[in-house]
Amino acid sequence: MMKSLSSAVTKLLEAFVVLILTTMSCLVFLNVVLRYGFNSSINITEEVSRYLFVWLAFLGAILAFSENRHINVTMFTARLSEHKQNLLHLLTDSLMLFCCYLLITGSWVQFKLNLTNMAPISGIPTGITYLASFIAGLAIAILLLIRLFSNASRLIKGESK
Repeated sequence: MMKSLSSAVTKLLEAFVVLILTTMSCLVFLNVVLRYGFNSSINITEEVSRYLFVWLAFLGAILAFSENRHINVTMFTARLSEHKQNLLHLLTDSLMLFCCYLLITGSWVQFKLNLTNMAPISGIPTGITYLASFIAGLAIAILLLIRLFSNASRLIKGESK
């Protein structure tokens, strides 16, 4: 059940990322054609593309974290025993969870502060960019909690990965 829910959420996120990337590409391409071909442009495309890029980066970070695709430096940890590696994973995951807490609380404060500030051309609230980091922090924190409980139960039982 949990695997199917995780798979469905991942597919939804991937589809959303593809939609954002497609929209950004079309907007920027259209603006380039208009600028160089017809000596005009659509001003709103730059702002909307900027907002979409922020969302793309944070949603991509969620996907990369869920698939463990971020950079891992294992030069030192590979030399440790499996038990010490598991303890180190618990420590680093706990520190990342604390960083997620900071990201979530800071993003929420900024979201509320900037919700009434409107972008000059599009009129979109600037707080929307901070909502992306809030959602990313929340999603990564949930993934970290699942991983923490999984690693902790494995460590308690004495199992290997």
